[in-house]
Amino acid sequence: MTQIAKTSEIRFKIGLDDKNMPVDIKWAATDSKNQELRDCKSIMISIWDLVQSQTLKIDLWTNDMTIDEMHSHYFQTLLAMTESYAKATGNPHAMQEAQKFADHLAKMTAEWEQGKGK
Repeated sequence: MTQIAKTSEIRFKIGLDDKNMPVDIKWAATDSKNQELRDCKSIMISIWDLVQSQTLKIDLWTNDMTIDEMHSHYFQTLLAMTESYAKATGNPHAMQEAQKFADHLAKMTAEWEQGKGK
């Protein structure tokens, strides 16, 4: 087993309204140069639980996050996850196929958004 050389922490502070809905999200990381809490509008965390052998997730976003911001966050996260997956597994098809999927979904999403205005 590899020896732990140091530890690092990522902290989230979630401000909730009276219905327990996120209205303010802040984060900080001990390895960043500026360890002050920084504002953000959304977090998507996936954790592989060793005991349960399954993915656990936390998805939170503030009520002032726009639909366009959510679209961007989702597509960027999708491609970043695929990049991590391809790097970890060496799967040569992952990035190309994910990009095709993301492009197709973005096109369909744009058409759907335009159709909502009618």
